[in-house]
Amino acid sequence: MTTRACSQWMAVAVCAGAFAASVQAPVGAADDNKACGLLTPAELQIVLGTTVSLSGGGGMAAGGVDLCTGQTSTATVMLRLSTGLDPGRDRSVGTETGGIEVVKQMGIQVDVKTVGPITCSTMVPPANLAQHGFNTTCTVSKPTAIAGVEVTAKSQHDMASIEWLHPLAEKMASRF
Repeated sequence: MTTRACSQWMAVAVCAGAFAASVQAPVGAADDNKACGLLTPAELQIVLGTTVSLSGGGGMAAGGVDLCTGQTSTATVMLRLSTGLDPGRDRSVGTETGGIEVVKQMGIQVDVKTVGPITCSTMVPPANLAQHGFNTTCTVSKPTAIAGVEVTAKSQHDMASIEWLHPLAEKMASRF
């Protein structure tokens, strides 16, 4: 997947509310990057069934967002942590509904499940958008921060299920 294609798909994911309060930004340094501390490679490997090495890259991303990426033979993994958020921001379902409707109009099948502070979603694109990947995301929302784990698979067959990622989101909740 090209950087441009990945950016377009990420924009779709953000519109759908998979990670509504964060912005895509450059990846932060692994040593200073709090996103890389949300989950261990071993925890990801247990769920995904394959080795994942995480990398943080350069300094902290703009706007209080840390990104940590990993790659498997069939998917890209991204951990995100957005801090310093306004505790009075609108965290209602209504803010995500509009984005989900836009994505659905593009022909993308969206499934969203929320349990307490954890919201998980899957996005299955139509054939003409399949090159952008098949996305599963779980986020944990706190008053001043949001953390997320996202797996974008190359094929629908290789998608991570919400049931796989939700326990990882539960682990992340205690780590930020």
